[in-house]
Amino acid sequence: MRSRLDDLGIAWGRSTLRDLISAEGPIDADAAPDAIRQAAAEVEPAVRRLVDTEAPFRLTIEATDVQAYWAYWLDGSGRELRLRLNVRHATFTKVTVRQFALHEVLGHGLKAASYTARSAAEDVPWVRLLSVHSPHQILLEGLAQTLPLFVTPDDEAVLTRVKLEHYSYLVRAELHLAINSGTSVEQCAEHARARIPWWTDDAIGDALTDRSADPLLRSYLWSYPAGQDWFTHLSTADPTVWRPILRAAYRRPLTTTDLAAMWPDGPTIGGSA
Repeated sequence: MRSRLDDLGIAWGRSTLRDLISAEGPIDADAAPDAIRQAAAEVEPAVRRLVDTEAPFRLTIEATDVQAYWAYWLDGSGRELRLRLNVRHATFTKVTVRQFALHEVLGHGLKAASYTARSAAEDVPWVRLLSVHSPHQILLEGLAQTLPLFVTPDDEAVLTRVKLEHYSYLVRAELHLAINSGTSVEQCAEHARARIPWWTDDAIGDALTDRSADPLLRSYLWSYPAGQDWFTHLSTADPTVWRPILRAAYRRPLTTTDLAAMWPDGPTIGGSA
């Protein structure tokens, strides 16, 4: 990660994220919805070919301001999708709009629309209501986060963002395990600052609180590092391995057991004990 940032002339330290945002070309929040739509439209044909779906959807983008850990959130019903941009945490650049067009619109949204289309055509065997606390969340979040690795592997700027996010979630996983195994808040905070020096005290505090005090977030947030790590490894496998998994992922919700069975030579999901 440091080597990637060095190539961009960005030093590792307290200003890393600020310098990266500056290098990527910030855009105003008011311009973000149209920029995300345009970025999604440009890459949508490639995603559809890759995952073999013609499912239609309609997208609404809203700005909101809430005290929550997320900066972007997609939900909806059927083919009607809603993307919320949390202006309290979100920053917008020419690079992140491409990243989140893939993540939110085509990673989450197109996948959900594909499930809707299949559910309308046949009696599917799964419950037609997805939840962040379902056994499918490793797939849903992990693939959305890493979709650029499969779709736009030559977009180095977006890949830098994805890999930085992967690194950050591995650190969050360390904190997740530490705070729940008795490590003190002070020790966890010191570890976080050493690993990610640009994190603020508030960001560290939120990460530790979400992963220790709230039982719903404690279970759900583990899916982020576990899913992103597994799919990052999958992207390095031969396309004959990962293409069938991606196509299956857009036909039905897959559990961790399903994923492991489709790639038995892959790493243990969630890491080894």
